This record gives sequence, C-alpha cells and structure tokens, in this order.
Amino acid sequence: MTRMIMKVLCVVVAFMVVSAPYTMAITCDDVVKKLTPCANYLKKGGAVSAACCKGVKGLHAAAKSTPDRKTACVCMKEAYKSNPGIKPENALVLPKKCAVNIPYKISLKTDCSKVK
Repeated sequence: MTRMIMKVLCVVVAFMVVSAPYTMAITCDDVVKKLTPCANYLKKGGAVSAACCKGVKGLHAAAKSTPDRKTACVCMKEAYKSNPGIKPENALVLPKKCAVNIPYKISLKTDCSKVK
C-alpha cells in the first residue's frame, strides 16, 4: 500500500513540475486587466495614474520569458487595434512614464515575432 501511495505521489509531483511552466503563461486577459487602468491616459494623455503604472509594472514583471513577452506584445497590438481612441504617442511613452524598460516599442508597427 505504501509503495502504491509513493508511486501516485511521484506521478502527481512529476505532473506538477511538467505543467507548471504552462500554467504561468501570460494571456491576453492578463494584459487587458493590467492595462485597463491606463485607458484614460492612452486616450487623453495627461498624468499617468498610480494604478496604471502598477499594472504596467505588474505586466513587465509577469513577462519573464520570451514567449510571454511575445504574447504581451501581440495582445497589446490587438487591444490597440480594438480601441481606436488610443493615441500612438501616449502608448509609446507609457513604459518610460512608469519607469519600466521594455525591450520593444508599443506600436502597431512592432514585429512581435522579433521580441526577445
């Protein structure tokens, strides 16, 4: 019986280790939720709210791998396209205003496949 329990535990732990990287991947929902507080700034400019910068910093912290950064890039471009009121110049400078350095520009022209 003890041997059977150990085998089951080993299988469960192995599954958790193998699946862990996939359960932590960024989704477009994550990107939208983190950047929603930035909507007013992105459309109207002015001061960037603390909630917006918190979201930008949270997104940056969550995008640890190249696939996550590529996903975030694609999701931002999709959100950009679906919100025609966003001003490109506001999106471009948002990371800097929140003291975040991302390895690509937030722009419709960004080739997300080249994001590292």
